[in-house]
Amino acid sequence: MGNTINHSDTLLATIYEKYHADILHYIRYRITHKYEAEDLTQDVFMRLMDCRQMLRPETARFFLYTIARNIVIDYIRRYYKRQEIDYYLHETMQTYSNETEESILANDILRLEYRKMKTFPKQRRLVYYLNRYEECSVPEISDRLNLSRRTVENHLFIGRKEIRSYVKKSV
Repeated sequence: MGNTINHSDTLLATIYEKYHADILHYIRYRITHKYEAEDLTQDVFMRLMDCRQMLRPETARFFLYTIARNIVIDYIRRYYKRQEIDYYLHETMQTYSNETEESILANDILRLEYRKMKTFPKQRRLVYYLNRYEECSVPEISDRLNLSRRTVENHLFIGRKEIRSYVKKSV
């Protein structure tokens, strides 16, 4: 038994010396990161140790390249999955950030609009409020407040103009 272990250790050492540079080159050709390629090359030889019972000098090269190919494929899959996750997180965070900023800005504009609306004369303020916040149409406001449609339209026109000007100056 001690003889078998000695023989397989010697065989592994010989295979390592003979094929290490070739396997490193094979992996390095497929992966541009030097240190990653070196780590993956070590992984190849570590996995080869798991196959030591089946290992023969004539099959060693085949085993090495098969293991190396599988390790490279796994590495590339993980790499692209990581890229995909990073991209998703970046886009999600950017969208979330943009939505948050837009929400804050929209709330600020609404506060400005409401503040300016409170400075309107009573009738204009009521017309603007009914149109903007209760979504009443010009005819509905006209009937409700017993005003001509033209008067309601004028109040809305002036009110909107003042709000736009005020928001523009404040933002």
